[in-house]
Amino acid sequence: MTDSESMPAKTANPAPLGLLGFGMTTILLSLHNAGITELDDVTLAMGVFCGGLAQLLAGIMEYRNGNTFGTVAFTMYGMFWLAFVAIKLDVFGMGHNLTNMGSFCLIWGLMTLVLFIGTLKGRVTLRIVFATLTITFLLLSIADFMGNGTITNIAGFVGILCGAAAFYTASAEILLEQHGREILPF
Repeated sequence: MTDSESMPAKTANPAPLGLLGFGMTTILLSLHNAGITELDDVTLAMGVFCGGLAQLLAGIMEYRNGNTFGTVAFTMYGMFWLAFVAIKLDVFGMGHNLTNMGSFCLIWGLMTLVLFIGTLKGRVTLRIVFATLTITFLLLSIADFMGNGTITNIAGFVGILCGAAAFYTASAEILLEQHGREILPF
């Protein structure tokens, strides 16, 4: 038996990749929802490549690492971003209405609530990410059902906090691995 056969290969932690893809894209979309920026090709491109593909890759890598939570979270949110961009670009040529978007956000909010419950034994910053994301989705759902732009703006500010918490968590994990000790508490 060679050394490479007797020792398992070290695998990278894909969570920072997924968290950065999620966090950066969520901040950009939330800036739009808060009424600070326009929704344009910058946000939609981030949605496809960082929100969608980077998270999908992280989810596949989490599967390889045997992490069911990471697999489900990153893969599903990667698909969320791809679906969201497809809706916004009307790739199917059917348009959409606020009631359907309200239902879309509601079902994502419910899934996120389940994942939030899964974080209760984990790091505080990850709980913050999933709690604020649950609130963001539920507020967006209410805003769409009611056609209320003020609630959308409030959801945008909660979403900015969510994205920032994801970015911070990813940064803390990267620095922990690089330095071998906790640099940013999380």
